[in-house]
Amino acid sequence: MCVLIGAVPDQRRYSQEVVVKRSAVAAALLILGVTPVFAENDSGLYLGAGVGRFNVKIDNVRDVGTTVQSFDGDDTTFKVFAGWRFSKYIGVELAYMDLGAPSDSVNDLRVEAKINGVAPYVIGTLPLGPVELFAKAGYYFYDIKINAESIRSLDDSRQDFAYGAGVGITLFEHLHTRLEYEVIDISDLKDSNALWLSAAWRF
Repeated sequence: MCVLIGAVPDQRRYSQEVVVKRSAVAAALLILGVTPVFAENDSGLYLGAGVGRFNVKIDNVRDVGTTVQSFDGDDTTFKVFAGWRFSKYIGVELAYMDLGAPSDSVNDLRVEAKINGVAPYVIGTLPLGPVELFAKAGYYFYDIKINAESIRSLDDSRQDFAYGAGVGITLFEHLHTRLEYEVIDISDLKDSNALWLSAAWRF
């Protein structure tokens, strides 16, 4: 009887040691399996698309005339983009943006502005867990057409500074969604800006 009583605590201690060791091994394997996923996602290629709303006001377009100075229009916009993250703090991006065809009626004239082109950016990011704050700056190389019915129209190719900022969140480790506000400093126009909702897949 004494032998059996003395053996029970030893068996319990042995069982507890086995459980602890197995738990430690399982935790180590989990860490080793999960860590590379996040490490690899801190840099690399991403591809995405977005939709938004573009608003533009005409200040005084030299080639069209002062008739359309009070133009104020907006339209739905689209973009596709590709980028490369050198780290979770810095990256570059190239986007094609179709800013739609905002239109307005000015002095009984229908005025329409069409703008589309490509823009390279440098993007800085501040990661806060799954949430990211970011700012970007680049140049927009675009074609612009402003049609004003019976008066002269503008058809030109230009490049201007563009910048923006926003917030993003990563879901399912690879799907990154973001909301951003962008200002495109288009020559002869004022208050040309866009609000974007976009999504990208990080490889």
